[in-house]
Amino acid sequence: MKGSFDRVRRGRWRALAIVGASAAAALVVTLVTVSPASAAPPPGPGHEGMAGPRPAVSNAVQPAVAGLPGIDVSSYQGSINWTAVKNAGIKWAYMKATESTTYYDPTFNANYVNAYHAGVIRGAYHFAQPGQSSGATQATYFATHGGGWSADNLTLPGMLDLEGTCASVSWIRDFYNTYKAKTGRDVVIYTSASYWNSCTGGSSAFASLTPLDVASWGGSSPVMPGGFGAYTMWQYTDSGSVSGISGAVDRDTFNGPDARLLALANNTP
Repeated sequence: MKGSFDRVRRGRWRALAIVGASAAAALVVTLVTVSPASAAPPPGPGHEGMAGPRPAVSNAVQPAVAGLPGIDVSSYQGSINWTAVKNAGIKWAYMKATESTTYYDPTFNANYVNAYHAGVIRGAYHFAQPGQSSGATQATYFATHGGGWSADNLTLPGMLDLEGTCASVSWIRDFYNTYKAKTGRDVVIYTSASYWNSCTGGSSAFASLTPLDVASWGGSSPVMPGGFGAYTMWQYTDSGSVSGISGAVDRDTFNGPDARLLALANNTP
């Protein structure tokens, strides 16, 4: 996913995450200590910051991963042919809507509408800037600028993109509570093990509340953030390719069958 300005970058849904091909694991919780919101996590998988270069499309054979193919995009990808994306087998997508309380992705409207008409289940994400304003303030901005939810079979709950500047557990909870009050949905958390463990101390405070999209590039399975027993989505590369998109794109997989993806979109058990 992408930070900023731009061209550089879930009632309660208890996710039934399918680990491997068939095992199901319920998400569990315990409380841990947190780091200050101003700290910076160690380097690790995430997306581009404000000035980081975008990776080229990988020439290596991309890993074969189980689950339902997905992507996440922002204005970096420019104009997208969503019909071609759908025909390439992509089932779902997250697209950048907002960052902090001042940025609205210029390609969001086109992506959100065109993906819908192509039949791609899609959702919006917010790039967190915890050093700039409260979680509640940013959740309000997100929910009113594309991050809302509709029971239309094609809309996923909003996602909170956590990378870069550390967010504390209290900041994340502030965002979560506000977003849920406004939309009725639990926000999806996107993060990496390095960020989550460094910034929240591996907190399990959200493990039974929110689906996890784990950023972990390479390998046959993701490196999990502390406190989460299972993942719902896995971003496994930031240098993938998909028909209908020019250049590199983040590739993801949904950890379950079509029925679970549709249940997440529809807020059903």
